[in-house]
This record gives sequence, C-alpha cells and structure tokens, in this order.
Amino acid sequence: MGVLLMCSLLSSMLFPVLVLLLPSSYSLPLCTNSWAPVSPKVPLKFCSYRGSSCCNATDDAALQKQFSSMNISDSTCGSIVNSILCSKCDPYSADLFTIEPNLGMVPTLCNSTSVSSAQSGKDTTINFCKQVWDSCKGVTIWNSPFATSLQGRAGLPVSASKLEDLWQSETDFCKAFGGSASSTSICFNGESASFNDTVDLTPPSGVCLEKLGNGSYLTMVPHPDGSNRVFLSNQAGQIWLATIPAQTSGGTLSFDESNPFLDISDLVHSDTAFGVMSLAFHPNFAKNGRFFVSFNCDKTQITSCSGRCSCNTDVDCDPSKLGLDNGVQPCRYQSVISEFTVNGSSSAPSEATTADPLEVRRIFTMGLPFTGHHGGQILFGPNDGYLYFMMGDGGSEGDPYNFAQNTKSLLGKIMRIDVNIMPSPSEINNLGLWGNYSIPKDNPSAEDSQLQAEIWALGLRNPWRCSFDSERSSYFFCGDVGQESYEEVNLISKGGNYGWRVFEGSAAVTGGSVYRANADPCLYGRYVYADLYGSAMWAGVEDPEDSGNYSSSRIPFSCAKDTPMACDAVEGSSLPSVGIIYSFAEDNNKDVYVLASKGVYRLVAPSRCSYSCSQESHLGGETPPPGASPSSAHREKLRLKVVVLLGFIFLLSCCFWL
Repeated sequence: MGVLLMCSLLSSMLFPVLVLLLPSSYSLPLCTNSWAPVSPKVPLKFCSYRGSSCCNATDDAALQKQFSSMNISDSTCGSIVNSILCSKCDPYSADLFTIEPNLGMVPTLCNSTSVSSAQSGKDTTINFCKQVWDSCKGVTIWNSPFATSLQGRAGLPVSASKLEDLWQSETDFCKAFGGSASSTSICFNGESASFNDTVDLTPPSGVCLEKLGNGSYLTMVPHPDGSNRVFLSNQAGQIWLATIPAQTSGGTLSFDESNPFLDISDLVHSDTAFGVMSLAFHPNFAKNGRFFVSFNCDKTQITSCSGRCSCNTDVDCDPSKLGLDNGVQPCRYQSVISEFTVNGSSSAPSEATTADPLEVRRIFTMGLPFTGHHGGQILFGPNDGYLYFMMGDGGSEGDPYNFAQNTKSLLGKIMRIDVNIMPSPSEINNLGLWGNYSIPKDNPSAEDSQLQAEIWALGLRNPWRCSFDSERSSYFFCGDVGQESYEEVNLISKGGNYGWRVFEGSAAVTGGSVYRANADPCLYGRYVYADLYGSAMWAGVEDPEDSGNYSSSRIPFSCAKDTPMACDAVEGSSLPSVGIIYSFAEDNNKDVYVLASKGVYRLVAPSRCSYSCSQESHLGGETPPPGASPSSAHREKLRLKVVVLLGFIFLLSCCFWL
C-alpha cells in the first residue's frame, strides 16, 4: 500500500484544485495573511514574481507608489529597497516576516550569523544586511521602512532620514533587522525565495521498538509540567497518569491501574468505533488545571447527550430519510467535547493525581448521522492556543450527502474553536453554536463567508490521528482514512480543501509524528506513520529540506533484543505482532510511541535491533542527553511552507457533483 503525503491548494476559489495521489507532493508556501499565494490575473509590473505571488495588481501598484515616494537618488540603494519592499509579494513571505498582529515592514535580513536562508535552505554566510547598510547608510530615504518608530505601523509619516541618522553602526542596524541562530532560522538575501537544497533520501535501515506495557490505549499525552509523566486513555473512559522509564533502563510503564486519574465510563458509549477518542490539556494547565476530553455518548442512555443532529435543514438533510445504520437511529450517538478540572490545590494543578469526575462544562455536542467516520481527536494549537477538533464525514459509503464538501456542515472538517471566551446562552443560540465556545476572529470564515464559522479545513473523510511538528509548529499533519483507492496524509493549512468526496487518498492509515527525539538520529526530522493493521510503517521526508515537499519510503521495523517486555511475533514474518495501531504519541523528551492493541511501544536506538545508522555510530552508540542535537542544521525551527495538491480544474468541476 503506497502511502504518500498529500496536501491542498488554497485559493480564492470555493473548492480548490485537487489531484489524485502523486509520487510526491508539490508545494506552495504561505503569505503573511496565512493564506497561500495565487497566480495574479495580470502580471505584476513592479514586483515581478513569476508564477504565484502574495500580491495582486492593486498591492503591486501600492508598493510602487510607496517606493516612488521614497525618492531614493542612489540606484544601488534603490534596487535593494525595491527588493525589500517586494518581499511582501514573495510566495514565501510568511517565512520572511514575523507573523504578528503588527507585522514588521522589513523582512529578516540575512547576515553573517544566519544559519539558514530562505533561498538556499542551508548554512550560509550571506551578509545581505551588511549590503543594505553599506549601500544605503548615507542615502536619504523619505518614509523609510527602517525607521524604528515605523515598525509595525500601518501609516508612514512624511519625513526623510538616512540609516546612519537612525542607527549608530552596522552592528546596531543588523541587530534590529538581521537574522541569527537565536532569533530565526530563515532570512531574506535580496532575491525571490526558492528552495534548491537537497536532502539524503536514503530511508533509515529500520525502526527499532521496545515494548513498555500491555495495555490498549487510544491516546497518550505528555504531562504539561515537562516531567517524564504521561496521561493514557482507553476507549472505555478511563484515563491514567503514568511514569515513563528512561531509555535503556529496562523499566516499563508505571501506574496504578486500579486508581485512574479520571473515570467517565458512565458518560461514554464505548463500542468498535465509539468511546473516548482523545484528550487535550489547556496550554495554561499548570495554573488553571483545565483539560478536555473528546468522547461519544448515547442519547438514549445519558440525558446530557442532547446535541443537535448534524443532519438538518441547514445542510439540506432530513434525518427521517436516513434510515437505520447498523440498527441505530440517526443521531442517537453523539460526538462530545467536555471540560474537566483537576482535584487538589488550585495553586499547583500539576501536582494533582486525580481529576474531578464532574464536568465543568459541555464544550461541544453534535449528533452523528451514521455509526462511523467521526474522527474525534482534539489538539491545542502550539502557536495560537485554540482547540482543533477533527471530525469525519459522519459515515456511510461515499459520503452520500456530500457533508465533507458542504461548507455549512461540520462533518468532514477540522474545526478551530476558542475555549477561553465563553458565550452567553443567547449568543450560543443566535450564532448557532454547538456548545460553550467562541469563534477565533481569524478563522477562514472571516474571509470566506460561505464557510461555517468553526471550520479551519474541509474535505476530510475520517481524519485519524493528527499532530503538530514539535520543532516546526506550523506543520500540521493529519492522516485521512481512505475508502477504496488511496490513503492520505495531509499537511493541513488554513482553509484547505482535501478533496473528499471528489478524491480520496486503500485500507487504513494511522497518522503519525515527526521524529524529533535523540535515540534514532537517522530517523530525525522524518514523519513516521503506519498501517492501521500493524503490517507496515513508512517515513516521509522533505525534499528539498524545508520546502514542504514530501516523499515516503516503507521501512522495516522490529523489536529490540533487550526489550523490557517480550514482543509477539507475526507467524512466518520478521515483523513483531503489535496488533491494531491506534495512534502515535510523543512524551516530553520527544520520544515517539506506538499505541497498539497489544501494548505500548517506544521507538529506540536502531542498534538495539541491529539496524545500521552512521549518525548513531558517530555518537558512539550512546543516546545524547536531552537537548543535544545529532544535527544542528536539522534542529532549526522553520515556519510553515504550505504543501499543495496540483490538479486539473476541468477534472474537479466534472467530478464535484457526481
């Protein structure tokens, strides 16, 4: 089963162009407004970018007017300032500028201390910042973008200045505008950004696992206190607080199974496709003790299981016409997000070992039209602090009501909600919300009124296990279970449309994690994921590095000879028998785990399975201490390069209404 990475093209079109799975993905980057660039309807006259751009003709004309008003007499300085102004139109502008409410007017300028430039994606000693200083320090510039008082301001006062009037030296100037390893890992060198560096595409020789526990869990979440503790949840409704043993210690998972951190099994409907789906801890958990659980309930058993049916008149669906699904009435089962809080001292929530079993509030409740494809994972965005909720198309073959493409339905979507600002009951009713949450102001609906306000991305069949790259937090991966033809792993972007039901990405895939731990340096930076049935594992790698382009290789895996707990073997195969792979997870050391029906497995040093890895040999076969890096260049934290799917508009328009 060839499983490759697949991503979306963002555009002004309601339904972006998509394509069937390709040998590798193709990328377009990100603009400063968090949308992807598009091809201008007419060529830009001032900022001449070929192909896609973050500017249209109006933007281009405004930049030309701004440049003309600067009245720069020196041609060399003028050319440099021209390139700096036009970097706003660069298709990689989100990487070149700091994305904040008050956006800077000057991109990060490459200097001699920069680690990686946007143009090369590799180590560089380009000192473009010095070039700017040397060329413009004595040149009068009206309305200079370099004036300290202008940074982050929309308006420009009419004034003239020289760099040497504003800054005492090149050092001071480049301290403000230059890039460095401690501030950012990408920068602008005066040219249109491109990624030409290549990476080693040789797949790792194998993935080595050690078994740490026999339990069957759907979710593992690291404790927010940064310790070696994790939370484990099973499908039935129990959550435990466990301690992770150190690598090579020979230890196993440690927790008291008879004393769960939280038991909500009385609220949960647990069955093959139902139960506790996920849990997420508030970014400020150490102070507020808040955490959230995603689960399913049965409205015939629990009075609080009373959400609106997702099949309703708003989405042109009549639940009375759906019929029974596996003997179940439509919307008997519901998807729920509930908020809980820890027991113990309010001043030290991290010290709590149990949680209050009574819900603080019901965040979200929605009835499911069928008995499958309801996703259910929740994650807090590492940059924005909002809660992301992954929802499948609701079930039934082929998404017969086309929920995933219906912009007024929340089925087949990734939602993004704010759980910090709680609306009043009247606001909930007036806005048509599904519970106690508010809508982030920068959700895609702010720019596309056709989208339901909660939607962050659409066109998913059944997103199963999503993750943010812990070192490049804007990289947001989601596995999407296919129906017949293809599996997908999508790199999620704002407003992205991932094609279902028009396209699908056979069998089932479990979304994984980007490996950022120290134990296996040959796996570092690769996206690791697996077949649901535990028969295959893949590693996706960017090519070129930092471009957002991915290709995948199937890699062997086995259990370590010194695994703390013995692994079962697949009869007639060298593969370990792990059972159904439910999820991948990370701990606070960035070690990656496989959560399967036969237990919990940790990815460890390849030499423990007799796999070769030259980087591990270079490290003397020892695991580096936490924070050490097998490759400092790999450790650089880069911002998002949006990965897109290229296809044929004609094909999409013909297939959409099928």
